[in-house]
Amino acid sequence: MKSSSDRQYIITGIFSTIAFIFIFRLFYLQVLNPDFREDAINMGRKVVIEFPMRGTIYDRNDKILAHNQIAFDLIVLPKEVKIDTFEFCKLLNIDTAEFNRRMKVAKTYPNASYKESVFQELISVEDYARISEQLYRFKGFSAQRRNVRSYPKPIAAHLLGYMQKVSPNDKHRDKYYVNDDYIGRSGLEMYYEEFLRGIKGIKNLRRDRSNNIKGSYLHGELDQKSFPGKDLHTSIDADLQEYAESLMHGKRGSIVAIDPSTGEVLCMVSAPTYNPSDLVGRYFSKNYDTIFNSAGQPLFFRSIAATQPPGSIVKTMQAAIALQEGVASENTRYPCTKSLVGCHDHPNPLNLPESVKSSCNPYYYMLVKSILYKDGSIESGLNHWEKTVRSFGFGNPLGIDLRGEKDGNVPDSREYNATYGKGHWNYRTVYSLSIGQGEFAMTPLQMANLAAILANKGKYYTPHIVRAIGDSVLNYRDSLHKVLVDPQHFEIVHNGMQWVIEEPGGTAGRARIDTLHYCGKTGTSQNPHGEDHSVFIAFAPRENPKIAISVYVENAGKGGLWAAPIASLVIEKYLRGVIGRKELEKSMIEGVIKY
Repeated sequence: MKSSSDRQYIITGIFSTIAFIFIFRLFYLQVLNPDFREDAINMGRKVVIEFPMRGTIYDRNDKILAHNQIAFDLIVLPKEVKIDTFEFCKLLNIDTAEFNRRMKVAKTYPNASYKESVFQELISVEDYARISEQLYRFKGFSAQRRNVRSYPKPIAAHLLGYMQKVSPNDKHRDKYYVNDDYIGRSGLEMYYEEFLRGIKGIKNLRRDRSNNIKGSYLHGELDQKSFPGKDLHTSIDADLQEYAESLMHGKRGSIVAIDPSTGEVLCMVSAPTYNPSDLVGRYFSKNYDTIFNSAGQPLFFRSIAATQPPGSIVKTMQAAIALQEGVASENTRYPCTKSLVGCHDHPNPLNLPESVKSSCNPYYYMLVKSILYKDGSIESGLNHWEKTVRSFGFGNPLGIDLRGEKDGNVPDSREYNATYGKGHWNYRTVYSLSIGQGEFAMTPLQMANLAAILANKGKYYTPHIVRAIGDSVLNYRDSLHKVLVDPQHFEIVHNGMQWVIEEPGGTAGRARIDTLHYCGKTGTSQNPHGEDHSVFIAFAPRENPKIAISVYVENAGKGGLWAAPIASLVIEKYLRGVIGRKELEKSMIEGVIKY
């Protein structure tokens, strides 16, 4: 039998071992285990994110297009919630089922035991003023300040873009973002997101076991100051944008206007449009679904993403290429042989500038045929033509500072060989290219850029919207492009384009502006599914052009009916500031196209 002293040693050893295990475990958890240490720190610390003011977006005259207004998120720490649920739901105008649903989500939020999550987002200042008076009664709830977009005028929705809550992919791709953050999802908001968003600030607060705030954590040593986002100064003329949008009311299509001397976009309209304020705040999802399901696809950015056959506006380019290739001169004449391709009645035969004025289809059937067969082989001729056409900015995105720009299509021999087989196609297969139909496709932005090229007699600057980011002025002078047609060939084309508007038999007589000489070209884009599309490009004035424009009105018929008058009104508004042709203005604004 063991003595009492032996039992004492055994009992002491057991308790010592147990005590050592506990001490080591506590040492491991509190010192060696980083997760426990971080949890302990977080239990005593509240991290408040200070969201920066997003950069303001201005037009070319420093008028505000988009800025910020204050909103509030109502945040919750579930374990601290001790409230009268009925009274709280009454305050927020929600039912108890919705309250329970939100609380269930909040409890699954990462680190929900000590980290708040958003219970109700983006409450307006007016609503928050009412809620804040009672908020002290509801333990576990507090508010954090946020900023949301505000628009002085309901214009330029596609250009400006909208904000949306970040996705898991956004957070994975860029560690800047946290849960419930917002990111630019389209337009300038998306393209210039990194400049507009600013730098978030962090404030660390110390709290006791009852979650009461006891001042700064570590005397603010871990705090970070927020910095506002950078402002964008754009080339958009807000008044012109608003006016152009009014002209496209009740229609589908696009207006794009460019300053040809710089490549700056003056206005860019996609119709139908929507009020940008509808995609702000906590009703975003509901409004987005409504807009998305509306007739005419209001969210579709037609100006840069709609690719359509351009129609007869490309005859200006075809004429310039023919002059460059030496297969035509100003006095080259072709008869209007309607057995080749359909055409309207006009004097016959025509010389080259007259063919532009009257938009003779058989003329361009023969003219482009002479280009493609210049060296005898249509395959090599088509490839050479395709290379020249691409130098006009077609077939590739122009590189505007917006996401989602499409490239259009300029076919070459490979496309026809793939479709018909090598040696099994000829000019009758491709002749529709001569009048801007068939496989030829471009965006309204590319059409406006064609007008800028014609205005500049063979060169263009990359179209762009933003002139400066903060105090940094952007230099686009290095973005000059020259087409594969010499400048001297464009004057003859300009003559025909001026006659389009001013001479009897011109296809855009309704677009005439008294005492203003400018150049334009109509187009009718064939639509196999309904009424043809109305197209017009122009630049004004003819000497020292200040504006180049394209107008594309879907299912509106010939270019002279809708597109040309609308373009002329935009030109008049920009150059003169007032409209003298009030009856024409009224008919274009009030006119609605049946779809």
